[in-house]
Amino acid sequence: MTINEYKEEVKLVRPQMLAIARNYLKDNDEAEDAVQDVLLKLWQLIDTLHLPMAPLASVLLKNRCIDILRRHHYTTEVNETIPNEEEKADERYEKVIALIDTLPTMQQTIMRLRHMEGMEINDIAKLTGSKETAVRKALSRARHAIKDQFLKTEWE
Repeated sequence: MTINEYKEEVKLVRPQMLAIARNYLKDNDEAEDAVQDVLLKLWQLIDTLHLPMAPLASVLLKNRCIDILRRHHYTTEVNETIPNEEEKADERYEKVIALIDTLPTMQQTIMRLRHMEGMEINDIAKLTGSKETAVRKALSRARHAIKDQFLKTEWE
């Protein structure tokens, strides 16, 4: 990739990257820093980059945001009240996220790209180097496994 191609691609991709980082980090300054870190890393890889750069940039950015979040030590206040519907929904969401973490790596990646990033099946297939049918099958298996485990934990 040439320097001019890189600059043009950054102009197109940067707003999307900022949106992803803000979604993860909830802080504009940290989001800007994360995007800059990823763009610097991509700049260092400029000789090996190919167009389009967006899929690689978004994966690197998500990983960077997750690293930042892991380094923060968040604390929450625990109240001794009866959980309402919103809290129950949050608990179910947390269970599903924990169950996704138990899946094989490829299924985890496909689930996150499809449901958390909203990527299309064909884009996921290109990014992972798989066929669309393989991505659909892995997604179906992952959903089925999560459903089974979730129902199993709900009945216990």
